Amino acid sequence: MGSTELLISLDREGGATLQQQVCDQVTALVRSGRLRPGDALPASRELAQQLGVSRTVIIRAYELLRAQGIVTARRGSGTRVAELPADGPAGRAASGAGRSGTVQTVPAPPRPTDGGNPLWQPWEPPPVLRHPGNVLDFRHGTPALAAFPVARWRQSLHEAYGRADASTLGYGPAEGSATLRARIAALVRQSRAVDAGPETIMVTGGATQALDILVRLLVGPGDVVVIEDPSHTVLRQVFGCSDAAVVPVPVDEEGLRVSDIDARVRAQGHDPERVKLVYVTPSHQFPTGFIMSQPRRRALIAWAHERGATVLEDDYHNEFTFTAERLPALAAERHRDTVVYVGSFSKTLFPALRIGYAVLPPHLVRPFLGIKWITDRLTPAVSQEALADFIATGAYARHISRMTRLYRQRRRRLLEALYEHFGAEVRISGEAAGLHVLVTFTGARGVPEEEIVKRAAARGVRIYPASGYYVLDPPAEPTFLVGYAALTTARITEGVALLTAAVREATART
Repeated sequence: MGSTELLISLDREGGATLQQQVCDQVTALVRSGRLRPGDALPASRELAQQLGVSRTVIIRAYELLRAQGIVTARRGSGTRVAELPADGPAGRAASGAGRSGTVQTVPAPPRPTDGGNPLWQPWEPPPVLRHPGNVLDFRHGTPALAAFPVARWRQSLHEAYGRADASTLGYGPAEGSATLRARIAALVRQSRAVDAGPETIMVTGGATQALDILVRLLVGPGDVVVIEDPSHTVLRQVFGCSDAAVVPVPVDEEGLRVSDIDARVRAQGHDPERVKLVYVTPSHQFPTGFIMSQPRRRALIAWAHERGATVLEDDYHNEFTFTAERLPALAAERHRDTVVYVGSFSKTLFPALRIGYAVLPPHLVRPFLGIKWITDRLTPAVSQEALADFIATGAYARHISRMTRLYRQRRRRLLEALYEHFGAEVRISGEAAGLHVLVTFTGARGVPEEEIVKRAAARGVRIYPASGYYVLDPPAEPTFLVGYAALTTARITEGVALLTAAVREATART
């Protein structure tokens, strides 16, 4: 299969050389089983760019690894993990696949969303698919679709159809293609340190279906779901269709305020012992972009483990991180059976693919399948086989590498332009990862967001207020979710200049 990013963090002020640190950390990944025999390592140029070091450092580290018998290098196949001796790490037996349990075959029908409750009101503006004139749209969540390698994807589709048999063209397994689940297992193991067998991975129709099934499975009348505040409005809709009480808990620069959970739940008249599900976006909180700190991660896992609650980790921007420090997923922590890890290929490839996945604790596999089986039976099998081929041939890793470089350039241009025009009168969060940033115009305090939106639209710029994502404490200053992935650097420069004029005009008028 193709290589992917490695979870390596370098200490530039430490005593060991950088090449020795790379060597030691790759060795540790192999010994722990996160890298396994036959797994491909990134090309030296790619890993050097990922870690921000010279290519010579990586070449020397790979030479050390080859000398120790950890990796092999052959022309045409790159650098791969070597077969380990008999005293190497023992293979882990698949756990929990046969655990007995009652399969929920008839989930309760969802109740209508309460449009009168501000927690559930749909707020997010619809996407503009056909722009009148030359509109500059800073919409979040849209990847650089123009840069997607359509021709290479077509090859994978051609391969998938060429190999298709009756099972591929018919009703395949509800859990998804075995080949794709194995590829996903390797991806999350290498890039997110999540050591999960393919038997615990369920392929879904995007991440949203995974969330919907988990809500049906885990919560019922009288139970409590904790969500982050602010949070995505679509998420609120999904949880709003359950019979559980939903309690927003604020986030700060370190992520969800775990110590506030009990008090917030009690303030809503509920017992914290009835919390069954806690939804978090720890790698890039939506919409603030904050990354959950290590102490908060440990506190959340401990809190949930003590109460028997499940943490739902939505890693929606898992591949795009722009800092050298990259924390493992929550699901890689101790008591990881407390965590369900949900991912998607919508941002890394394209939304219309509609392929997501859930990495489940073993005891949830059969109940999850029982619900998926009766909701849509299967995710289209040929698309799954094409995606498995796209990953196996290295096309996925190459695409992620190209997109990371592209997004880094566009993100840098956006931040430069905002600071050039607004200086100290702008505050930006979320720049460490993901495809959007949260921008607060501190010099425009008291100006309604709608006024800025209106004046920006008059100049051909579309921007998105952030206040609708907050339930309890919306920002006191005009704040916007600004996506940049789908805009060229030239368009970003032009858009920020026009936005500046709109903010200045709105401030002067107000």
